[in-house]
Amino acid sequence: MVLAPNDDGLPSNRTNAVANPTGFGGKIRTQWKRFEKQLVAYNLEARGIQRVEPDERHDLRSLGSTQVAVLWFSINLAANNITLGMLGPAVFGLGFLDSSLCAVFGMLVGCLSVAYIATFGPRSGNRTMIFARYTMGWWPSKLVVILNIIVLLGYCLIDCVVAGQILSAVSTNDMSIAVGIVAVAVITWGITTFGYQVFHYYERYAWLPQLVVLCILAGVAGPDFNITSVSSGDSATLAGNRLSFFGLNLAAAITYSGGAADYFVYYPESTPKWKVFAVTMLGLSTSFTFAFLLGIGLASGMMTNTAWEGAYSVSQGALIVEGLSSLGSFGKFCGVIIALGLVANLIPPTYSSGIDAQILGRWAERVPRVIWNTIGVLIYTVCALAGRGHLAEIFTNFLALMGYWVSIWIAIVLEEHLIFRRKVGFNWASWNEKSKLPLGVAALVAFLVGWVGAILCMAQVWYIGPIAKLVGEYGADMGNFVGFAWAALVFPPLRKWELKKFGR
Repeated sequence: MVLAPNDDGLPSNRTNAVANPTGFGGKIRTQWKRFEKQLVAYNLEARGIQRVEPDERHDLRSLGSTQVAVLWFSINLAANNITLGMLGPAVFGLGFLDSSLCAVFGMLVGCLSVAYIATFGPRSGNRTMIFARYTMGWWPSKLVVILNIIVLLGYCLIDCVVAGQILSAVSTNDMSIAVGIVAVAVITWGITTFGYQVFHYYERYAWLPQLVVLCILAGVAGPDFNITSVSSGDSATLAGNRLSFFGLNLAAAITYSGGAADYFVYYPESTPKWKVFAVTMLGLSTSFTFAFLLGIGLASGMMTNTAWEGAYSVSQGALIVEGLSSLGSFGKFCGVIIALGLVANLIPPTYSSGIDAQILGRWAERVPRVIWNTIGVLIYTVCALAGRGHLAEIFTNFLALMGYWVSIWIAIVLEEHLIFRRKVGFNWASWNEKSKLPLGVAALVAFLVGWVGAILCMAQVWYIGPIAKLVGEYGADMGNFVGFAWAALVFPPLRKWELKKFGR
């Protein structure tokens, strides 16, 4: 099925941008148009942020609801989530049971938002950050877009570092971490260049080798998991560490919300919302849980296994490889599969970052998605090379910090949808008409107020808010919860005033 509406294979408002070429720039646009038409000829995606109209959707025989669950399972069954689980015992001093409960329940809360946003893909045909215009308005939504791009590229940075660590450990340090980072980045670029359909096919099968090797890891390393380990610290400090680790895992899940609708815009409008929600929750929760428990088990085992402790001192990726060391050469082969499995986790944020960049302005929309994807890959590859020795710090600081804005935005989306749009709904065809979108004053003020609450209640290595300091020795990260609550309290009266004053 061709993915673009016009006879020349391009979205309608892209056609005008490349018509009547003149000069050197015009020749470049002409050549690019030919390339895009070639993509369409091979059934690949040339579309950018343009809405997918109802008559352009695929039918459920080619992309069914099972694909939604498989997509999320494949994306998420990755080594970066194993290393995230390690932080419970290794950084927050939590025992196996405490770490497992905080990780799983924190993740489930975050997944609810992802599943909710995913339902807007089929019903709107709009990308996630285009949907943000319906809640934040034309100009304020650009702030959300910028924050989301930072999140997407930050996740890619983490994935690249973990993959580089594993490949370096497998090669017994004959291969540097830098080489591994570049290798997975290049593979990811190749797949995302060709768009929606190719990465859906890739994710449809990428989970199987991952599941096999991670089950092998669980089998050979499981006997050394210290499942009886207990948490350390006094009661107040323990409460703070539990809350912080809960919030960290919530943030790891909820940040998928910024791109959740992107991957289902070609599904028909008739796709049941409850089904998209349910299978998204299924795919995410099962993969997260398995990966988290593996990471928690490996980190808890460091207390009794000196070889694991030594491997962790090298890198989190080295600990994964050490867990497979009893299998010899086959264990190293499994390590390579685990490292390459991170490509499945890299593809969606790389793809979405290229889409989101086009939303920054009319000028940005004229730059093809493939170019923005390439720029994104270059940015996160360079950042991964620079930060490859500080993965734990990136995890604990970046993930929680970036989760704050998503929680605040979700509060605004929920109230706009369930209170103010409950009867009138959304006019999905006006996605690119500034005059028909909300002004965004209420959403922007609520967003900023939510950020104030998050800052007062955040607990990071480099800053602990005055409210967060009240809990335990290291504080308690409550930024997600307080940011959500403050924005939810402020938005309804402001939005009611905005509608009365401006009528949109």
